[in-house]
Parts: sequence; C-alpha cells; structure tokens
Amino acid sequence: MKHLRTLIIAVAALLTAIAAGASQPGANETKFTTETPDLEAIQKATYDRHSPYYYPRLMKEYMRNDTLMKLDKFRHLYFGYMFQEDYNPYRPKAFEADAENLINRREWTRGECDSVIKYSEKALENNPFDLRHMMNLISALKTKGKRNLAKIWQYKLDYILMAIVSSGTGADEENSWIVISPEHEYVLLNAMGLVAEKHLFFEPFYELITARKPDGSTATYYFNIATILEEYYRKYPVEE
Repeated sequence: MKHLRTLIIAVAALLTAIAAGASQPGANETKFTTETPDLEAIQKATYDRHSPYYYPRLMKEYMRNDTLMKLDKFRHLYFGYMFQEDYNPYRPKAFEADAENLINRREWTRGECDSVIKYSEKALENNPFDLRHMMNLISALKTKGKRNLAKIWQYKLDYILMAIVSSGTGADEENSWIVISPEHEYVLLNAMGLVAEKHLFFEPFYELITARKPDGSTATYYFNIATILEEYYRKYPVEE
C-alpha cells in the first residue's frame, strides 16, 4: 500500500511544518496559530441560520468536491459536529467482518481498490469524520489513478487534522488537543509519524498518550475528551 505510506509521510511533514510555525497551504492563508475553540460560540454559530457556519450549509459545502473551505470553517465543521443530532463518538462499525478484513490489509490489488473505495465511501456517509477510512479512500483512489479526487479528499483530511492541532499544543491539560472521536487521537499521532505506546485516562476528562518518535525517543500528548464523555453518558446513562 505504497500510496498510504506516502500519504502518512506527507501529512506528517505538513503537521510538523505547522508545529514549527510554517504557513498553511493555500495562497491566501496566514501564519498558523493555536487557539482553544470556544465551543459555546461554535454551537451557537452552527445553529444560527444566518451564520456562515450554519451547520447544514457548512456540511453541504464540505461535501462539494472542491478545495475552497479554509481553517476557520473546518474548525466550525469539526468541533460543531459534536452538537449535531447524529453525533455519536462510539458509533458501531459500518461493515461486516469480511469487509473489515479487506480494509485492514496492508496491500490491495487494483481490483480490490474498487471494493475499498466503495466501503470507504459508505463509511464516510455513515460518519463524515471517519479519518481511518478517509485515508484508505485516498490511497485507493491514487492506486486507481483518480488523482484529482484523491487530492480533494487529501485536502479535507489535512484541514481536519489542522483543526485538531489548532485547538492547542497537546503539551499539558490547559493546552490539550480536543477531538470528537477517541480514534482521532491515534490517527493524529500516526499522521505526525508517532506510534502510541501508553494510554492513560485521568479525571475529569483528559487522556495522556505516550508516543514514540522515529528517532526512538518518546513524548507525551494531552487530549481533552470532555464532550465525548458527555455524549457517551447521555446516550448510555449509568443505571443506579
């Protein structure tokens, strides 16, 4: 799966450049900065029909096959998803075991890529922020020679990951990265060229992951999963 390995390297380079303060992709972008998202303001904006961030309109714009959306809208799209009715951070898998086995394989033939594309598109219809299947879709599209469509999905993936990275530095609780799915912690770290080794949850809503760098050293990163937990307890209340 050469294209998937290339994709991971490319995203890692992008995120490393961002962390170093490099410019974002796109001629009209400014220097990348981190800012804790105001989730209350984002929720209000995504509910407001007169707002440029009104969620149904924002999602429709995201689903268009173009690369016009920039980071501000991606931040509202990503974090605003937590306030939508169909948000479920513990959504069950979309496929049977056979399909999962194919998708989880490290190598695909060109013929198998057709199935991977079909399954990945189905997964993204079920969950537009299924980043693992998004990466698989990009890889399969490249293998099939559908490079323009692959570039569009690559753009979406890059900006979703930038939305996460823009929420903090990951260095401590106060600057923890906010994710809308537990899986995104590992997707982000893998995209940065890191391998998660240890995972620790601590009250009230933080997760600390120790990851190994390519040079063998380790680093720790903090994630804020407050809204994930709130949604989990809302959907699966603990019986007294």
